[in-house]
Amino acid sequence: MKIIRRAYLALFALYLIGPIVIIIAVSFNSKRFLAFPPRGFSFRWYAEIFVANDWFSSLMNSLFIAFASATLAVLIATPIAYCAWRFGLRYAKALFALGIAPFILPPVILALAFLLFFSSVGMHGWMLNVIIGHAIFLLALPLVTISLGLESVDRSLIEASQSMGADNATVFRTVILPIAAPFAFAGFAFCFVLSLNEYIIALMTVGFTVETLPIKIFNALRYGYTPVIASIAVLFLLINIAVFSLIAKFSNLSRILGAMD
Repeated sequence: MKIIRRAYLALFALYLIGPIVIIIAVSFNSKRFLAFPPRGFSFRWYAEIFVANDWFSSLMNSLFIAFASATLAVLIATPIAYCAWRFGLRYAKALFALGIAPFILPPVILALAFLLFFSSVGMHGWMLNVIIGHAIFLLALPLVTISLGLESVDRSLIEASQSMGADNATVFRTVILPIAAPFAFAGFAFCFVLSLNEYIIALMTVGFTVETLPIKIFNALRYGYTPVIASIAVLFLLINIAVFSLIAKFSNLSRILGAMD
């Protein structure tokens, strides 16, 4: 039974890691087409991401949109989560459900709603549309993580600081914010990663007027399959690893993932 178990785990690991290994190998192909095993070895496709104006522009668009939308989502989620936790509002659950609702809906439905709204107000094709769309779509992530952080605040610390003359602003800055900040960062990081990889909402809100990397990849696939696409996939993988490593280092990852302390 132990041999069977180990063989099963090995096959499962190969199933998960195999495609990643293939993509990494293909990204170093020296020929101008996707091939595995790779034909030669070259870094030219990684260099093309930063040298070719169209790819680099798409990369900058994606990074800016991801950063801006993640920041906006955290700024919206923070007061909602704080008011629901601090004051025990009767309609707190309704606010929480309202924040999570966009994440529950299929992205194509939300993208169509954004398309109709922005077109009706004459804003179709603006980069701001993607930032707003991603912030609303991903709002549930910082809302959940910040709420978890606030729940970990010991209310006796608040009472102690108030008994020593601290006002609400001082209590928030010196007691609540340092505890909740790592959870807010985790929500920001989750939003950043998902916004960076999101395609449907970006396409429906800006079309092809603002090319993000996912949109650029889709456009490039119509003209051929070059290893630069594989190199971008590896770049996304490295960004994801870096972001989640930061979450694990600076946030309570086990609590965020729902594990019991």
